Amino acid sequence: MFSTNKRLNNAYQNAKVIYFDDDDKFILFSDCHRGDNSFADDFANNRNIYYHALKHYFNEGFHYLEIGDGDELWENLSFEAIFNAHKNVYLLLKRFYLAGRLHMIWGNHDMVYKNPEYVEKHLSTYFEPKSGETTDLLKGITYHEGLVLKHRKSDQLLFLTHGHQADWWNFVFWKLSRFMVRILWKPLNVMGIADPTSPAKNYRELIKVERRTKRWIRDNNNLLTIVGHTHRPRFPEPGDVAYFNDGSCVHPRSITGIEIENGMISLIKWHIETTDDGVLKIVRVLLEGPQKLTSYITS
Repeated sequence: MFSTNKRLNNAYQNAKVIYFDDDDKFILFSDCHRGDNSFADDFANNRNIYYHALKHYFNEGFHYLEIGDGDELWENLSFEAIFNAHKNVYLLLKRFYLAGRLHMIWGNHDMVYKNPEYVEKHLSTYFEPKSGETTDLLKGITYHEGLVLKHRKSDQLLFLTHGHQADWWNFVFWKLSRFMVRILWKPLNVMGIADPTSPAKNYRELIKVERRTKRWIRDNNNLLTIVGHTHRPRFPEPGDVAYFNDGSCVHPRSITGIEIENGMISLIKWHIETTDDGVLKIVRVLLEGPQKLTSYITS
């Protein structure tokens, strides 16, 4: 428990602060696990849903906050293969970045992004075959372990981090976990055998991670905290422990996220729906909320 407190404290105390007011809009996604479009790429099944949702949020003026495990860099050796598989997604992320509306957090599956040199080497530019030239991608971007949203008027704080700080195996021994995933669990996953070290696939571990995180939140004056990692969406009622989880982008046939708009917070889902005349369309569904952010302020 001490280690969980220490790791979450460190992420919170070193978090970049983003000031906002009720006119600002944010969409939070995590656990996209963008891969190389191979049989092991869980993101590939939902990439059209994700891309459509992201275009909607860009056009509506939202900030995009990705709170960890955006790229699957345990199963895949290089970012280049992921970029080539989902180039349209990264070019859209570039538009958010150039507009000053992209904020990135690293998780355990993309923990290599905590190294600025790695980020600069792999994410700054890409080769564009059409022009035959190297082109800027996310040049100068910084990945964070945590972010704090601070409301200018109410001074309310919202803490955002991936959440693997409460999962000692996937934080302390992430390199060993990465090795196991690449060598063992990736091929076994094809046969339907889940990685038991992942809280997203091990209910007992999931509960432990949630319990440790909630205890830290209570110890910090019920600080409104938004995480991912477990892939299980959570949206508390005011008065409960202020533990939010945006879910993931690798649910079967759907993605979930958290929206913050007009001083309100909501849990949403995007999925494919069939109309009565047989047309497939991607739709947004409200799962929980909207709830006033200020209703989670502890006096």
